[in-house]
Amino acid sequence: MTRMVSWIFFIWISASWPVNLRALDNGVALTPPMGWLSWAAFGCQTDCSRYPLSCINEALYMDMADRLVEDGYLEAGYNLVNIDDCWSEMKRDSNDQLVADRTRFPSGIKQLARYVRTQVDSNMHDRNLKLGIYGDFGTETCARYPGSLYFLKLDAQTFASWDVDMLKLDGCNVDVSLMPAERVDNKITANVKLYIFRDLLRKVALVEISVVTGYSEMSRYLNETGRRIIYSCSWPAYEVSLRIKPDYLSVAQSCNMWRNYNDISLSWHSILKIIDFYDKNEDDLAAASGPGRWNDPDMLIIGYPGLSIDQARAQMAVWCIWSAPLLMSNDLRFISPYYREILLNKKAIAVDQDPLGIMGRLIYKSGYVSVYKKPITPVSKTNQHSYAFVFLNRHPTDRAVVTVEKLELIGLQNPFGYQVEDVFDNFSYGHLMPSAGFQCDVRPTSAVMLTAIIAQN
Repeated sequence: MTRMVSWIFFIWISASWPVNLRALDNGVALTPPMGWLSWAAFGCQTDCSRYPLSCINEALYMDMADRLVEDGYLEAGYNLVNIDDCWSEMKRDSNDQLVADRTRFPSGIKQLARYVRTQVDSNMHDRNLKLGIYGDFGTETCARYPGSLYFLKLDAQTFASWDVDMLKLDGCNVDVSLMPAERVDNKITANVKLYIFRDLLRKVALVEISVVTGYSEMSRYLNETGRRIIYSCSWPAYEVSLRIKPDYLSVAQSCNMWRNYNDISLSWHSILKIIDFYDKNEDDLAAASGPGRWNDPDMLIIGYPGLSIDQARAQMAVWCIWSAPLLMSNDLRFISPYYREILLNKKAIAVDQDPLGIMGRLIYKSGYVSVYKKPITPVSKTNQHSYAFVFLNRHPTDRAVVTVEKLELIGLQNPFGYQVEDVFDNFSYGHLMPSAGFQCDVRPTSAVMLTAIIAQN
């Protein structure tokens, strides 16, 4: 039997949100990207004979494209099908171009991109999905496939010629000591000492590199192709693993989204570690986040059987309050309807995709309970926001009863009040004035997500 722990707000809570800064000017990802990514669920399984349903091949991505369309994910906003590592041949061709594995991707990447966009049925209805692909900034990818180090421009042109819509550029096996420093924003970027990585957890050797220069170089090459490609960078995560503080404002000038912590694993513990990192670094992260430039806490693992329904709600709620990319990594062919309902929750997705693009922040923490707040639309004529809130209970066994004595104590001061609703349970608290309060019951390892929509005269 679980115990209940009560938390009551008696304090004034305030937070400031950053103004917009100049970002990568490619006109994409004005809201956080949404879609599906293979890595957490399928890794680098290449034995299609023994594991036909989990092998990294074109059939897997075609299946997921079909599920996105037929099961309502595309309608909800999930429009990307992202290939991760292990898709290519082990060597480039005679022209130094990357080549898809001829056995596992016999139709090639361009044809796969065409499949996810078109021909959903005999009536010629299009899927209207987009294809993402994986590359690595180093000499090899994390799984030892060819990297892009000496071929950044060529690979950008290749990806564009394949009609790719997103590039995830990882940072394993980085050895760029031959790359000279160059001017970025009229400043010379000096080489810095970084390690070569086999993956985010295993450093192998020390080399002299200029990561900022290199990643921004790929950004420029992608733009030069004339194709609008979402650019996902990984270098902040590798800096963090070396205890180097990333310059997120510089990252935002080159990348549409960026990883900044270790890979997520299929566990609640991993989700909590990511939340801890974001809580600790939210000032720097929030300052860089906004339309066209997003912090990426990694994939949604909702649908993995080891994650409870409550924990799945918690991940969805926190990722949405952060304005994070919503990239699922699961098997959409066999997902439970309970997990599917969470992933398709329209109100949660609307919070994530809010056009203001403001990253929500931690405004209160006591014991196992954390409260997050995000300004959203609509905005009143007097420039007062609506808000979304997440009440997260990290306790493994005890419920938490959270009491907000007055809305004004959490910064809701609109004199005409707010319409307050529970996002996941579809429950309405009704029209509440700033002097009114409410109470919510948060189950162990779960979250309650609320919206407070401003009333206008």
